[in-house]
Amino acid sequence: MRLADTLVDDYDVIDLLKGLCDDCVTLLGADAAGLVLTDRRGALQAVAASAEAANLLELFQIQADQGPCLDCFRTTRQVRSPDLRRDRRWPAFAPRARAAGFLAVHALPMRLRGLTIGALNLFHRTPVAMPVGDLRVGQALADVATIGILTDRTSRERELLTGQLQAALSSRVVIEQAKGVLAERGGVTMDDAFTRLRAYARSTKQQLSAVARGIVEGRVDTTVMLPRRDDDR
Repeated sequence: MRLADTLVDDYDVIDLLKGLCDDCVTLLGADAAGLVLTDRRGALQAVAASAEAANLLELFQIQADQGPCLDCFRTTRQVRSPDLRRDRRWPAFAPRARAAGFLAVHALPMRLRGLTIGALNLFHRTPVAMPVGDLRVGQALADVATIGILTDRTSRERELLTGQLQAALSSRVVIEQAKGVLAERGGVTMDDAFTRLRAYARSTKQQLSAVARGIVEGRVDTTVMLPRRDDDR
């Protein structure tokens, strides 16, 4: 199980959280998943998503200061909206989510004891109230990921872990830039660009952020990650 990677000192936080989003889609029947975490200042940042549409909705919630993930983070409780057509809690977010093709959303807190570090959003394209069993599985996945990130360690180790998490939040910007470069050069979607970026990082045994920075700075040959023009015919 990929969450076991948190037991390794040099695990990739961004890759772990992207995997968590992908697992939620596969295991829980969600159409997309997105995740936000707090930075050192306590501000929420969009960190990972299974699809670009979910990532954009996470960013919109943060910018609009409303939405299920913010309510979930602030109350430390699950937030459920089985039909966004009837939900009046988020006058800005709900129309944006519907325009993106999502009609239901469930938000799960990422917490350990009294500390909440973020929230996980599960999006559906049809109105649906997720079964209690599925919500428990989703919460368990979020809890395991949170424990992996904030597990009890010595003060020095905690400082190192906090630095790693902050670095992951910062590297998100570079990864988004690299995705844009790949999408533009290869004529692929942002989702496909990330898939290719992650596959290359894994095959070369490099950190996602290191490969992304190399792409942005022009030190990595992007042609090996992109489809040949002949493949598009």
